[in-house]
Amino acid sequence: MLNPLIRKLARGAELSADDRRTVEEAITDVRQIGPRQDLIREGDRPDEVHLILEGFACRYKTLADGQRQIMAFLVPGDICDLHVAILGAMDHGIGTLSACTVAFIPQTTVAVLAEKHPAIIRALWWNTLVDEGILREWLVSMGRRPADKQMAHLFCELLVRLESVGLAKDNGFEFPLTQEELADALGLSPVHTNRVLTQLRDDGLIRLSGKRLDILDLDRLCTYAGFDPAYLHLTKRRAS
Repeated sequence: MLNPLIRKLARGAELSADDRRTVEEAITDVRQIGPRQDLIREGDRPDEVHLILEGFACRYKTLADGQRQIMAFLVPGDICDLHVAILGAMDHGIGTLSACTVAFIPQTTVAVLAEKHPAIIRALWWNTLVDEGILREWLVSMGRRPADKQMAHLFCELLVRLESVGLAKDNGFEFPLTQEELADALGLSPVHTNRVLTQLRDDGLIRLSGKRLDILDLDRLCTYAGFDPAYLHLTKRRAS
């Protein structure tokens, strides 16, 4: 169950066998959370860090008129809120999209890891910087990419992220999102989202069947989207 986290953190730093064991031993409070449940609401002051072990979750904000903007998809191995103890209150919500397995890690445990395990804290900082890189790329997509290329870019990103933690195979992966949730992430209407999905299908680029997304021609989809995975920082830089 913890393998996605270990695999992800190992991208950010050289983890020894002791580091890996320490990370595993830090995960003691694991809970099953149903789909479309809040882990944290805007305004909360949480004392724990949340780690997604299975399923899809998201960061989101809701406007006064009820419209929602999803600002990030969280997949297995993602830590939702590493630095929440520094904030006076949360400025966004974190919620599940599918049924999820979530680890609840006390902030005191994170502080001990930071103090006694420099490789682990380096990996956690790397994790935070990757989150920022993804956010920047989403901003570029929403501001400058047309809807079809924005969606294609997101699919390429999810494939690479899930492959990096061993959860994608043969250019396909579990995709439990509704079209409404995809629309909330892309800033599109559900009707427009459906139209773009149909276009990508008809062009022979993807197949969406049930809750699985298959990319039928990865090279062509990446070229179409202008996708460059450099912002995911999967090539490790050794500490000097």
